[in-house]
Amino acid sequence: MARTAVSGRLGARLRWQAASLVERQAESPSAQTLVFDVPGWAGHLPGQHVDVRLTAEDGYSTQRSYSVASAAAGDRVELTVQRVRNGEVSPYLADELAVGDAVEIRGPVGGWFVWRPEQKEPVLLVAGGSGLVPLMAMVRARAMLGSMVPFRLLYSLREPADRLYGAELDRGSPGLDTTYVYTRTAPLDGVRPAGRLAAEDLVRWGWPADLEPTCYVCGPTGFVESAAGLLVALGHDPERIRTERFGPTGG
Repeated sequence: MARTAVSGRLGARLRWQAASLVERQAESPSAQTLVFDVPGWAGHLPGQHVDVRLTAEDGYSTQRSYSVASAAAGDRVELTVQRVRNGEVSPYLADELAVGDAVEIRGPVGGWFVWRPEQKEPVLLVAGGSGLVPLMAMVRARAMLGSMVPFRLLYSLREPADRLYGAELDRGSPGLDTTYVYTRTAPLDGVRPAGRLAAEDLVRWGWPADLEPTCYVCGPTGFVESAAGLLVALGHDPERIRTERFGPTGG
């Protein structure tokens, strides 16, 4: 993942912490949600991410960054890992890491791409594929706090089988509007034919610029650049458009 971020605890030195897997759940054919117990976890803001480090018996070590999917809840940290073809880390986490196995986690990281409960303006979440993960943390934090800040989620994905958190989003919560748009295969009851995210999608299912919403856009670099450009063209203040890009990392 390509990110420009700062420590979630400004001025504090982040340290590696032991984490054990306590639960796993399939989200899609290529994604698994992993729930870790991290004793002494200091908490996180929705939108932040963590570094995960794996160390082999021969001492070889490697790490990757993953967005936190959950609202802050004690010592639990929830990550959703999308398997990257020919990747080094994501296939192991998605397919092999077993309940009881240990990794190391460092974080939280990020101070810009976050939603804070004191924000009262409308929020537009624009997700491309697994870019939904940090936005889902915002949705969950809002629900957990009982916030009435109006949220709109526009979720772009290739086909229905790729949906993450489908049942949870279908249940919804007051003040949250969710719309799915598909780029390759749309269901018969879809809101429109398959195609890339377009300006008319943001007009129809987003917020008008004059309401001054904060917009969070997350996904692959090309998707983020396109969506952010469309929002600016529609009159949204660039200072209110916060982006997080996923780039090649070796998986």
